[in-house]
Amino acid sequence: MRTANWSAWPLRAAAFALLWWVLAEGRQDGWALGAVAVVCATWASLVLSPPARRRVQPGGLLVFLGVFLWGSIRAGAQVAWMALRGRAALRPGLLELQLRLSPGAPRILLVNALTLMPGTLGVDLSRRTLRLHVLDKRLPVLAEAQALEAVIARMFGRHI
Repeated sequence: MRTANWSAWPLRAAAFALLWWVLAEGRQDGWALGAVAVVCATWASLVLSPPARRRVQPGGLLVFLGVFLWGSIRAGAQVAWMALRGRAALRPGLLELQLRLSPGAPRILLVNALTLMPGTLGVDLSRRTLRLHVLDKRLPVLAEAQALEAVIARMFGRHI
C-alpha cells in the first residue's frame, strides 16, 4: 500500500466501524468479529478505491445539498400527486442524459443523487451516457439532471 493511502485509513476505518455498530444494533458482543471486518473492509476500500486527489469545494457542497434537498422535496410532491391521480397520470419512459462530468466520483455522485430523487432511477451508465427510467417523460427531467450535473462539477472545482 502506498503511503498516500495511510492518510485516508482513519476516516474510512471510522466510517466502517460506524457501519458495523449500526448493523450490530449497538451490541458490544460482536466487536471481535467487527474489528476484523472493519480492518478488512478498510483495506479493501483503500486498494479498490484509492483516495482521489480531488477536493470538494465547501461552498459547492452546500449548494449541492440545497439543490438535492429541494429537488427531492419537489420530486416527492410530483410523485405523490401522480399517485393520487392514478395510472393515467404516468407516462413512464427511458431518457438518455449525455454526460459531461469526468469519470469517477463526480459521475457516481450524479447517478446516486438522481436515483435517490423520487421518480427517477439510473438504469445504465455507459462511457458517455446515463440512461434514466422516469415516471413521467413529459417532465423536464433531462434539464434538471443537467443542472444537477453542473452543480456537481462546480462542487469538484470544475465547470461544464
